[in-house]
Amino acid sequence: LPCFFMKKFIPCTGVLLCHTHLSRGFVACQNNRDVEPFHLAAGRIHTTSAHSSEVASKHWTGERVLSIVLLGMGPAAYLCPGPLLDYSIAAALTLHGHWGIGQVLTDYVHGDAKIKLAKAGVLLLSTATFFGLCIFNYHDVGLCKAVSMLWQI
Repeated sequence: LPCFFMKKFIPCTGVLLCHTHLSRGFVACQNNRDVEPFHLAAGRIHTTSAHSSEVASKHWTGERVLSIVLLGMGPAAYLCPGPLLDYSIAAALTLHGHWGIGQVLTDYVHGDAKIKLAKAGVLLLSTATFFGLCIFNYHDVGLCKAVSMLWQI
């Protein structure tokens, strides 16, 4: 049974998905010649504005820069521990975790209400993490000294 789509002749037996361009929907052919092919999925390409793409590119660059800065903070914490580095590590780790969990949510959480709830939860978790690390730095020995003490055990 023939399947005519985009001037292509593809024989169909049972149900066959016709090969199309990425931007086109898939077509299924039935055994009945009187029935027109029906669309299984409407192929739509979502385009974003140039501004949105530029912002995303800068965000990605910021994530990479923060990751590299975090790599440098390890040796710096060993060589010259202090309050400035303690608070910098607290901020960098919190931001790095916030962005990372945000990407996981973007990939795996679907539905408007669920996304809003998940983003609010991540913001609350990140805020609590940052303030908890700041309180630890202020009232205790600080992150650099705490890690040093753990390594001495």
